[in-house]
Amino acid sequence: MNKIKALCCILIPIALAFLLNTKIGSTPPLLKFLNPFMGFWQNAENNHFMFNHKAKIKGAIDEIEIVFDDRMIPHIFAKNDHDLYLAQGYVTAMHRLWQMDFQTRFAAGRISEVVGDKAIEVDRYQRRMGMVYGAENSLKGMMADPKVKEMILAYTDGINAYIKTLSHANYPIEYKILDFKPENWSPIKCALLLKQMSAVLAMGSDEFYMTNIMKKFGPDVTKDLFPDYPFREDPIIPVGTKWNFNPLPTPKTPESFTNAQTGDVKTKEKIEGIGSNNWALSGSKTESGYPILANDPHLDLTLPSIWYQIQLHAPGVNTYGVSLPGAPGVVIGFNGQIAWGVTNVAADVLDFYQIKFKDNTHKEYWFNNAWKPTSSRLETIKIRGAKDEIDTVYYTHHGPVVYFQKPKYSRANNVPVGNALRWIAHDESNELMTFYYLNRGKNYDDYRKALTFYTAPAQNFVFASIDNDIAITPNGKFPLKWKDQGKFILDGTDKAYDWQGWIPAAQNPTVKNPSRGFVSSANQSSTDKTYPYYINWEFGAYERGKRINDRLGAMTKANADSIRLMQTDNYSIMAQNLIPALMPLVNNEQLNATQKEAYSYLTKWNKRYDANEIAASVFEIWTKRLSYDIWNDEFEVEGIPMRYPSRDRTVEMILNQPNAKWFDNVKTPSVEKLSDLVNEAFKYSCDSLERRFGPINKDWNWANVKQTNVPHLAKIPGFGSKVLLIGGAKSTINAISETNGPSWRMVIELGKKPKGHGVYPGGQSGNPGSKFYDNMIDTWANGQLYDLFFMQTPDDKSGTIISRLKISK
Repeated sequence: MNKIKALCCILIPIALAFLLNTKIGSTPPLLKFLNPFMGFWQNAENNHFMFNHKAKIKGAIDEIEIVFDDRMIPHIFAKNDHDLYLAQGYVTAMHRLWQMDFQTRFAAGRISEVVGDKAIEVDRYQRRMGMVYGAENSLKGMMADPKVKEMILAYTDGINAYIKTLSHANYPIEYKILDFKPENWSPIKCALLLKQMSAVLAMGSDEFYMTNIMKKFGPDVTKDLFPDYPFREDPIIPVGTKWNFNPLPTPKTPESFTNAQTGDVKTKEKIEGIGSNNWALSGSKTESGYPILANDPHLDLTLPSIWYQIQLHAPGVNTYGVSLPGAPGVVIGFNGQIAWGVTNVAADVLDFYQIKFKDNTHKEYWFNNAWKPTSSRLETIKIRGAKDEIDTVYYTHHGPVVYFQKPKYSRANNVPVGNALRWIAHDESNELMTFYYLNRGKNYDDYRKALTFYTAPAQNFVFASIDNDIAITPNGKFPLKWKDQGKFILDGTDKAYDWQGWIPAAQNPTVKNPSRGFVSSANQSSTDKTYPYYINWEFGAYERGKRINDRLGAMTKANADSIRLMQTDNYSIMAQNLIPALMPLVNNEQLNATQKEAYSYLTKWNKRYDANEIAASVFEIWTKRLSYDIWNDEFEVEGIPMRYPSRDRTVEMILNQPNAKWFDNVKTPSVEKLSDLVNEAFKYSCDSLERRFGPINKDWNWANVKQTNVPHLAKIPGFGSKVLLIGGAKSTINAISETNGPSWRMVIELGKKPKGHGVYPGGQSGNPGSKFYDNMIDTWANGQLYDLFFMQTPDDKSGTIISRLKISK
């Protein structure tokens, strides 16, 4: 018995030590995590930034001085380009290392290495969509340019120099929770980050859904419900703009186009996607007489913040703005002479091709009347706690054949089986050169030169200069297509369906100094119907762009504050259009007391999605339910993924076609009218709010219904923000939903000395234990902006400096 007790006394501590040092499920190794010398305690707020300090980095050419202001924004002063990007890599890693690591692992399909086999479908999807393949090709283009190569290698060396300073004790806390450690940065990761941004902004694809719709309803219905130009539009390039070029001939549409839709004919509502606003006013409309430029890109909001504020100063460059953690340069910002910003174009640069294989080996496919060999790429997916998985991906000349069997993964819903993916993000590119030249730009010609290097994701580049030039260009590398090429799945056997070349960069739609005195974009159609090339058949809804243009058109003597207020405008053009049509159709006699009270709120509503508006909550749920009632019976077919017609087409039908057949629910014996659906949807909206919040009270306020918050990037509980009781909606200029919205608000007043103002919903630090992790959120939520400290020298006294770092070799 004593021997057994002694053995237990030995084995139990050993077993406990093993268990407490082992990651079990989502629980970190507790002994390591709770260790007071190496665990999470070491990530608590400290003051190690709050004094002058020094660092040595091997490879630095000269001394570098970095000044941190009172929001922990670094202002880098270097004596050459190499040291500028070396320091940018170093300070970005100092604040955001885990974020950079996690985002590039996600892009590369390497999350299973960290969390195990629960992420295997995520990793397969990323690999099969060709993310690493595209990053490799893009990197070739970047490394072939001496300037960009220097940027990437110096930036990489700076990140790795910081990683070398780390011990387990000062790893970012997410490494300790997820129980892995930093790995050295490599240039491919810079490319992966840019590919991930391209995926976020341009990987949406409807051709699978549209092909199923064509097969179910035929070409006439498809053309009617999914038109190539919207019912209402206020395009980015003003209507009537003349095209001062001779267009290339457009490829001929194949005769077989309308008969070539193949594949198997769950329904998808067209959810308003990632958007953005930007605009620039000429000096003729501003108080100062110089242009003002504004930008607020809408993305999924996260902590750490998507963007990283920084100023870069070296001979030939002094630029301030936001960078993407993991890539050198400033993406959105300004310098002493120009300012620029971006919004998403939504160009059709991703197509699926139905492939005819010779047999189940998938080694040959039929193309242009001959059997062609495929190539294969072996993707080794490392899985924590399990054997590696080797996934074979077959490639045609179009690109990867994404799936032969559909996975249970929601992001793959729009991917047709047995199809090859042609995506611009797979091509060689050199986007960093665009930002290299914009950062150093002095005038309109420099802006136009910079855009020629840009491939993807296509962006509406807005521009302003102290020369009082303003401009906007929907810009990217656009395939030369016949009309609607890519609206449906394409025939992968016929050469006529391939991309036939490129729209010349100089012929991308652009406008400079229009007579109306402003340029703007909000993801709506790039042009009117006179533009000679096909970019896409569908863009973002027109309402935000319409509201922006209405306000800018009426504006005079604008200043930074009037533009700031405009960025947080909650007025809904959608409500303006629909309320007069819907309200008379509601049968008041059939409403209960709560529904009548809600109706009363709507009659008095100012059509603003302000935080305390009850009517906004009712209207939002009412119109979403109405769309469901109109379309779900026809477009919800089990096993046949489709999508609803657009909001624009739905509004057009409500306003102009009140007797349309689509209002009848084909699944019921009665014949429903528009008024029947309007009343059902209105009662539904009131009843759902009452079930959730009780009788009408302040809990029905729009902000409480919307529940805006900023979650942690990896959804780690406790690391996200509080609920932010703020207004805004997807159809307003202030386009904020639950976890999506303006990821960076910026207003730049150009002049002899430019004045910048900006904020994002987070902070500079990626450490939840730092006061700089989320210190800007309340300012962002309140619609305020910080003055941006645009330093001219390291000793500039016009701002508050809290720390200095000197780097030497």
